[in-house]
This record gives sequence, structure tokens and C-alpha cells, in this order.
Amino acid sequence: MTRLRTRTVAGVAAATLAAAGLSALAAHGAVADDDASGIHVADGRIVEADGTDLVLRGVNHPHAWYTGTTTQALADIKAVDANAVRVVLASGDRWTRTSAAEVAAIVDGCEANRLICQLEVHDTTGYGEQAGAATLDQAADYWEYLYPTLAGTEDHVLVNIGNEPYGNDAATNAGWADDTSAAVQRLRDVGYDHALVVDAPSWGQDWAHIMRDQAPAVAAADPDGNTIFSVHMYGVYSQGSTVTQYLEHFVDAGLPLMIGEFGYTHSDGSVAYDTILAETERLGIGWLAWSWSGNGGGVEYLDLVENFDVGSPSSWGERIFTGPDGLSETSVEASVFGGAPDPDSTPDPTPDPDPTGPPAGAACTAELTVANAWQGGYQAQVTVTAGDTAVDGWITTLPTGVAVAQLWGGTLGDDGATVTPAAWNGSLAAGASTSYGFIGSGAAPSDADVTCAAG
Repeated sequence: MTRLRTRTVAGVAAATLAAAGLSALAAHGAVADDDASGIHVADGRIVEADGTDLVLRGVNHPHAWYTGTTTQALADIKAVDANAVRVVLASGDRWTRTSAAEVAAIVDGCEANRLICQLEVHDTTGYGEQAGAATLDQAADYWEYLYPTLAGTEDHVLVNIGNEPYGNDAATNAGWADDTSAAVQRLRDVGYDHALVVDAPSWGQDWAHIMRDQAPAVAAADPDGNTIFSVHMYGVYSQGSTVTQYLEHFVDAGLPLMIGEFGYTHSDGSVAYDTILAETERLGIGWLAWSWSGNGGGVEYLDLVENFDVGSPSSWGERIFTGPDGLSETSVEASVFGGAPDPDSTPDPTPDPDPTGPPAGAACTAELTVANAWQGGYQAQVTVTAGDTAVDGWITTLPTGVAVAQLWGGTLGDDGATVTPAAWNGSLAAGASTSYGFIGSGAAPSDADVTCAAG
């Protein structure tokens, strides 16, 4: 089911921003063009490239600390009806750096499981209060490193610049708007066209309303007008009225908001989680529950499943998966993956004279598409499709002259041209498809022919 906001926000947004003395500039920051190439902000809502509302319904997954669990976790998270996942990465400032190859595999796994992928840097958590926490500028260093990996993924990846980037130190938090704006502008200068997600200060909970009050200025600072605000709801939101007032403030201001994390209780008190679920559904606001599994330090009760086993959900997990306004009731697959149909679309009665499926008798076919290109390099994807019968393994050969600098979702042969499956995508049912991606050096190939055979 497609959920729409229940109020008209554009006029209220203009009045709010004008009252703040930011009407012209902030209106640009709050409302992006509808013809954007990927996920973007439009009239205070988060939408996909085709204009379909994107209402995130998903969970957080702690990849940085449990790297070996992610491949299976993504499949399991999809199995509980999530349409999105927020993945914990580490920039190397506090925890072991998540490599570009790991990130590429995560994004590929999200795409294979038809999940919107929100990537976040966790090393910034509690800066100003937590020893060893990184700055937003240090997080931007990491995103600059990842740019060649993420370029071209704007239709299914959200970039969450830094998790809970400040603790409760008031003097440090006073710099939230300037520091966040600078990080946004820096990522734009690097070349990011993605929707950027920025977390609130005060351990993400914004109890002092710093993000709430300064969000218009941060939105205005984004030259692409494509910044999304994220609040984390724990003990500060023990009263349902507090939840409602906070969410409605952003809706009335015409500013895009999501709940990047929440639980049912925490060290700072119980959480009005029933209200969170009900009000986000009413208002069309996305949420990502914390967290799939692996919690420690006394908050193990926030594991949605025990020991990363989807067959052993906790009571918290059952509430999120199958409870009222939970995933099974409200999650809609993103349209980029073939989810909610465009109500304005009409079927084309004319048969396709040039079908792209495998020719009769072929074990498989492969098609190369260039997603993005820049001076000296490009990003490409190869889609492998089984023929009339299932294949248990495949091998593709890239066009002559292709120089692969980095590859994900497959295994590159010693000759630098043949690619075989990764551990999870070798077996394909008849007519089914999978894909792998790579960063190439040099000019993008003009010859896109890729051969495919059963392996």
C-alpha cells in the first residue's frame, strides 16, 4: 500500500521558512527537483526518481562489528518484509575501517534483496562527550574515499553522513548546524548526487531541539536541496505526545524526516513505540528499528532476532515484524525494484520487437550497462539472466579492453576478463537474473557485449 502524508505541507513550509528569514534560500534546500535521477526530496517528502513516495520500513544491521553476518542478514531482513536497511559502517577513526570492497558488496547485497540501502558512519557517535569519536569532517574524508564505489547508486542508496554526531555537551552541540552544513557541502563538492541523511545531536535524540530549530538553515545549505533529517527515539520519547509533536513539526515545516533508530526501551527509559509506529504510518514518515542482532553492553534486549537467527525473533522483533503498523502491515517495496506501481502508468499493448531475454537454447545471457562515468574511470553493472532452464553456476567474459579496478557481486578471474559468481548468486532459476558491478579504469567500453555460459 502507498502511504501519503495527510496534510498539505508546501504552503506551511513557505510560511515557516519565511518567518525564519530564509524563505528564498531555504525553500531551495527543502524542495528538490522532481526530475532528480535518484531518491530525492520533493515538497518535504522523500520520493524515488519516478516520484513515488519512499516510506522507509526497515531495521538497522551492525555490519562493522559483525562483518561475517551481513550476506545472510540482508536476505533475512527482506524475509521479514522490510523495504530498507540501515547498515553500520566504520570509517577507521574509532573502529576498523569498512573497506570499499565491503561497501560494494553490501550495496550489491541490498540490491539483490530489493532493499533500499542506507549507509552510515558510526565513528562519529557522541562526539564532544564520547572519547575517540570522530568529527563530521573526518566522516566526510571516508565518504570521499567511498565516492568511486557509490557513484551511480543514487536510486537505491542513502548516505547517512554520521551517526549521532554529538553527545550532550552544549558547547559542542552549538556547532551542529555549521558542521553538518559543511559536511553536506563537502560531499556535494566531491560529486555525491545522493540524498544525504543527517542525524540530530544529543545522541541523536534532539531533546534540546537543535536540529528541529536549525533544520531549515541546513536544508538551505545543500546546493542540491536533497538533505533528509534523522532523529533517534529512545527514552526522551517516553510520552506519545512528545513523539507526535516532534514529527508534526517537521511535516508542518515541509522538511523531510525519518526515524533512523528507535527501540522499545533503553537505559534512559521506556519508549512510546506504539505511538511511533502509528504516527509514522499516519504521517508517511519512514523508520528503521534498532537493531537486527548483536547488541551488547546491557542492551541485548534490543536484538530483533537472537544470534542473527531469523527463526528466533525476540518479543521486540515480533512487535516490529508482525505487530500493528509493523513491517508486514506497512512496508511497500521500493518502485526501483518493481514495488508499488505508478498509478499513472498504462500497459503498452505493443509487443517488444527486440526482447532482451536469453535466446531459445542459450544457457544464459549477460548485459553490461554503464551507470556512471568520470575522467579516467566509470562504474558498470552486468546483469546475468538464465535461459529456459536453471543454471547452477555461470561464467561471463567482459569485452576486450575492459580494465577492472574493483569488482563486487562476483569473482574476477586471473585473466582480468572472466567473472564467476560470488558465494550467493551462482544458482539461477529459469529466467531469473542476478548482477555484479565493477569500477573500470580508462574510458567506458563502447562494445557492451558480454558472453555468458553455464559454469
